[in-house]
Formats: sequence, structure tokens, C-alpha cells
Amino acid sequence: MKLIFEKNVKGRDGYSLPQDLFDDVNIGDCVPNYALAEGKKELCEVSEVDVVRHFTRSSKLNYGIDDGIYPLGSCTMKYNPKINEKLASLDSFAYAHPLAPEETVQGSLQIMYELGKLLCEITGVDQYTMAPAAGAHGELTGILMVRKYFADRNENRHKILVPDSAHGTNPASTIMGGFEVVEIESNEHGTVDIHKLSELMDEDTAGLMLTNPNTVGLYDPEIDEIQKIVHAKGGLLYYDGANLNASFGLFRPGDGGFDIVHLNLHKTFSTPHGGGGPGAGVIGVKEPLIPYLPTPIVTLDGEKYQLSDVGPKSIGMIRAFWSNFPVLLKSYAWILSMGADGLREATRTSVINANYVLAKLKQYYRPAYDGYCGHECTLTGRDYKKYGIKTLDIAKRLMDYGLHPPTIYFPHFEPYAEETLMVEPPESESKEDIDNFIEVMIKIAAEAEANPDLLLTAPHNTRIKRADDVLAAKRPILHYDDELKIKDELGYTEANIDF
Repeated sequence: MKLIFEKNVKGRDGYSLPQDLFDDVNIGDCVPNYALAEGKKELCEVSEVDVVRHFTRSSKLNYGIDDGIYPLGSCTMKYNPKINEKLASLDSFAYAHPLAPEETVQGSLQIMYELGKLLCEITGVDQYTMAPAAGAHGELTGILMVRKYFADRNENRHKILVPDSAHGTNPASTIMGGFEVVEIESNEHGTVDIHKLSELMDEDTAGLMLTNPNTVGLYDPEIDEIQKIVHAKGGLLYYDGANLNASFGLFRPGDGGFDIVHLNLHKTFSTPHGGGGPGAGVIGVKEPLIPYLPTPIVTLDGEKYQLSDVGPKSIGMIRAFWSNFPVLLKSYAWILSMGADGLREATRTSVINANYVLAKLKQYYRPAYDGYCGHECTLTGRDYKKYGIKTLDIAKRLMDYGLHPPTIYFPHFEPYAEETLMVEPPESESKEDIDNFIEVMIKIAAEAEANPDLLLTAPHNTRIKRADDVLAAKRPILHYDDELKIKDELGYTEANIDF
């Protein structure tokens, strides 16, 4: 397939303008100097038909959740109802201005207020802020609240405990919030080592950030003991809800002793995850932490919804206006359409699906950890190393069967998580699609032993064949000129490579 630059025809265009009836205008009088380019930018000269056909063809080369199973572990990639996208695009929501008088946007404020109440009921906390723009932003918001909480108590706590099985952005958020990260290694079961937690939790430690189920897809069976250890030393317990798809309807973090609960609405509550956004990393807290929430929050005064200041202990504004409101709207609609029974069934189904995959594949891809999993299972391809096969080769071979590979080489902590394949078949996947994925994985396991070259040279059926990963990382093609230059340097022709 040609690049759009290769379709350029001098003098061709896809638009027409009326004759210019104005006198000569000096562009410098209309546009400030900083906005003017020094040289002329060469744009493609193509027709409207050329543009439409080019990008339509390009879109068909991509693989998305609307094409088939998207079994990425660690980040829920499930089908989301299209009607919720329609709701979010209604004019009354899409054109609501964040600076409009509150009395003109009562419906939008009501949705934010009621969504907060629903999330409090689902997670067992007392108040939510809708402000954080995405997951890591929500984490930072929670950490800043922890810092303000202890500063208000004149306690100079400077450490936060983060298990090696925690969500990947936890350490970065901790450091950005001004704390030192102290890692807790997992035990042989892949969960928090209680003895190490007891040793590390002291009066200098602000608390523990915990993902449950964790990034290996395992429920921690000792949550009650964990919260007792943290709270006995005056610390706070932070719940990273990145994997809430395995919990809502069955387990409320607030009931388990968590003081702060972080949710990724864009993973769990109906907004498609991926593609760079938008997101919503809302934060919920128990009563003692409400004064430290970012300001403002939506409150109800009589029959009027309004944006209210949190108070003098607030960490202040962490984002302008109303966060990513369409994400909130889609989440609100999804929760109401599912109801309590529907949410509970979604969790149960996602957990059953993951354990079904684990049970069917564990004799071919040895699990990283023994036992049942949550909504995702961590398998490994390490037994095929004796045939010269790596997990990367297994993932590339999956593409020949028209399937998107699962997450590979994550989690990466040793000695258990070696050559990992993390699979998450969410509740939206049918048994037929999951069975097809399982059958293909079993075929690939047989190929790895009988004909490893099939995997080492995969993929064969995709438009771009086996890529040079090192070259792709060091010399990415960002422009047509890059392609021509690299082809010339390497002696490639259209006959032996298709960029």
C-alpha cells in the first residue's frame, strides 16, 4: 500500500474556493510571527476521493476490539456498548461549555453527582472526585492527598510501599508526589509477602499502594492482615483499581480497609481503553480524607447542583473544569444499564473466562504461579526455549491466525515470571471466540516442537512480515523520505520488503 505522499499529483486538489475579491493582504498583518513557518510546507496534492480511499484502506489494516478478541492482560480491553458513544455525542452534552452558568448545565452536573454516588456504593467509600484526567493522573492525585493528610498531622512520613506486583505507574506516581518508593517483593505465590510488609511498615511510611487483583492477575488472600499491619502503624491503604473488572459486585475495597480508591473508568466502565485516551482516573476516599480532595466537587443544595469548594485543606485544582466529561457520561450510562446484578455477573464471567483459559492451556504453557487467577492468567512460554522459541515468536505466530497477541514479557519480575504471556478474556468475549484462541495457542505449541522455523519467521500472512525490531526502534519511518533513504542504504527493493 502506497503512502499518501506517493499519491501526490501536481495541481490536483479536493476543494474549490470562490474567487478572491479582496485586495492584496499582507499575511504578516494577520498572523503573528511566531506562528509563521520559515519555509513552505509541501502538502499532498490529492483529490477528495484519493484521501477517502487511502484512509479507509489504512483503517482496514488495523486490528481493534471490533475485529476480534483483544486478550491483553493488565489493561482491560473489552467491547463497550456503542449506544454509550451515541449518548456522549448528544448535542446537549457535547456542546456544554465548561464556563457556562451552572443553572444552564444542571443535567451534566447531576450526572457527575449521581455517578459519584454510584461509585461510592460500588466501592464502599464516602466521596469521589471526578477531576483526574486518566489513570496515572488519578494516582498522583491520591498521593498528593496522602502527603497533605500527613503534613496536616505534622507527621514527616517520606516512604510509600509498592509491591513488585503493583500496577506499573505506581512507583512513578509515588516519586512525583514527593515520596520514596520502597518495593516489597512477592512471595512464591505471587502475592504480598506479609513478613516483609511487617518489617518495612514503620512510622516513616505513609502507606501501601496495592493493586487487587495484582498485576499477575491474582487476588491477595491476606487483605485483612495487610490492612491491619498498615493501619497499626498509622499508615493509609491505597487501592489501585486498574483490575477492578475482577472485583466490582463481589468485593468493595472500602469494606476491606482501603482508605483511598482509584478507578480507571476508561478501562472498566464502558469507555474503550487505548489509543491515547480520553481517560478518567477518578479517586474515592473515606470520610477522614474528604477535606483533602481536589477542588471543586459537585454538591447538591436543595434541588440545585453546583460546583463547590472543598475547603482550606484541599490539595487545590489538579485539572481545569470538569475532567473528561464524556467518559463520565458513558460510565454512568453503563452502570445504570447493568445494574447491581449485571455488574456482579460481569465480574463472575470475566473471572470464569480467565480460569477457563488457564485450565485449558496450562499443560502447554506452564503458569507463572499455581492456583486460580482473577480476571487474567499469567502463562509462560519458557518450556519452548529448548527449541529456540521465545514468547515473542509465539506472539508473532498468533498474528498468522488473525488473532491479536496477548501481553508478553509482563510482568517481568523473576524467578517466576519468565517468558510470560498474560491473557485477559473479559466478560464480553463469547465461549466460541475464547475456544478459538485456545485452539490456536495449542496448535502453536505443537508447531514450536515440530517445526520451530514456522515461529521464528512469523508472521507470514500479515502485510508487514517479520520486522527487524532493532532497526524499527532505532530508525523509525516517520516520513516517506525516511523510507526511501533506509531502503537505499540497505539495498531493499519493493520485491523483498514492504514497509
